[in-house]
Amino acid sequence: MITFVLLAAALTVAGVIAVAIPLLRRGTGSPTTPAPWAALAATVLLVIGSAVLYVSWSNWPWRAVIPADSPQSMVARLARQLERDPQNLDGWLMLGRSYIALQEYPLALRSFERADRLSGGQNAEALTGEAEALVLTDESELNGRAGRLIERALVLAPDSGKALFFGGAVAARRGDLPLARARFVKLLGMDPPPNVRPLIEQQITAIDGQLGGGVAPASAASAPQPSAPNPGAVVRVNVQVAPSLAAAVGASPLFVFVRDPAHPGPPLAVKRLESRFPQIVSLAPSDSMIPGRAFAPGQSVQVVARIARSGNPVGASGDPLGEVTYQVGRDGLVSLVIDHRMP
Repeated sequence: MITFVLLAAALTVAGVIAVAIPLLRRGTGSPTTPAPWAALAATVLLVIGSAVLYVSWSNWPWRAVIPADSPQSMVARLARQLERDPQNLDGWLMLGRSYIALQEYPLALRSFERADRLSGGQNAEALTGEAEALVLTDESELNGRAGRLIERALVLAPDSGKALFFGGAVAARRGDLPLARARFVKLLGMDPPPNVRPLIEQQITAIDGQLGGGVAPASAASAPQPSAPNPGAVVRVNVQVAPSLAAAVGASPLFVFVRDPAHPGPPLAVKRLESRFPQIVSLAPSDSMIPGRAFAPGQSVQVVARIARSGNPVGASGDPLGEVTYQVGRDGLVSLVIDHRMP
């Protein structure tokens, strides 16, 4: 817009010169005398008139409030600030949280790793952030690096809600059910959000069922499942692809996610499927990435279908995508059309 204003001003000046100079200059061989007042009047008329006409006739919202920056632009600005101030620990933590919210998990991991190095390995949020970014990229990381990071975070901050949540999942996956239960119980006593509390209670009940019934865990890598699945907690979508994107399908895998739009973080459920359309997909709490984090009847969720051209579960620019809102326990089979691409 600044460029346009400068060009308009230049054109106005050119018009003033074209009109005013002949009025100020005596014509050769002519008795006509200079007319300075006419030149001044023409100048004022051209300058003020053009300004009024631009404001009145243009469709530019001159009086509108300038819209706020998009989340992406604000995150990009924070990243540039950190290039000038690379020792800002809090800034790297904020950048990591921002990338998690934008689902840019590799960038979030790099930001939290930088914060971890700056803190000398003594910042629990950096450790938990690294673990979360790893788990969101690959759930099996709970058995490896992410699990080790969470254990270190719990040593530094034993009352961290996020570390306790992941710590309970880590302990459950390695078969240490008493420790998993203790962590979930402690988290429950910290007054979690109403939509999270039932999930934690469900996990505790499942663990109690195994411990009380004398059921030994099948393996160190298996997580306890609820003793009785809720038949009402099922999401069913008919995934289709728009004709304009049919050529982009190819042999790339299809990922279908169930997310909680009010709480960014790991998906509540996910499936990896072949890209064939139309395809009816059913997701249940047993498809949860992390024990204790699943959807329940009555919950409003977002179902996302994405064709991963790179084969990676983390979204990439250009991936064909579709999404729909779903009321668990109320909606039946809902159509989900892949009709646009990731920016």
